[in-house]
Amino acid sequence: MVEKQDLEQFLRRYVEEQTELSECLIAMIVAACLGSDHLWQDLGLWSRNDLSAMLARYFPRMKELNSKDMKWKKFLYKQLCEAEGIYVCRAPSCDVCKDYLNCFGSEE
Repeated sequence: MVEKQDLEQFLRRYVEEQTELSECLIAMIVAACLGSDHLWQDLGLWSRNDLSAMLARYFPRMKELNSKDMKWKKFLYKQLCEAEGIYVCRAPSCDVCKDYLNCFGSEE
């Protein structure tokens, strides 16, 4: 599955240190990305803050890329699309998009 491979490659680029643990985390995150809920929920975490803390610890450069705090699953897929030159958003920037709250709003 190309999507799975793309997600794995993207995460490997941003992992702090290549270890057995980081490979397990990458596999878990990729599997959770294929789920239907928010990423933190699909990972079985208590909150989005827990997910953000984990990503800051193991993928700090990726966490920095998400400077506007976009929802993580949306952020990951947006990064993949942009890497392929696919721009699915119609607005010129997130700040003026009518769907802003779908990407940046609460995940409760």
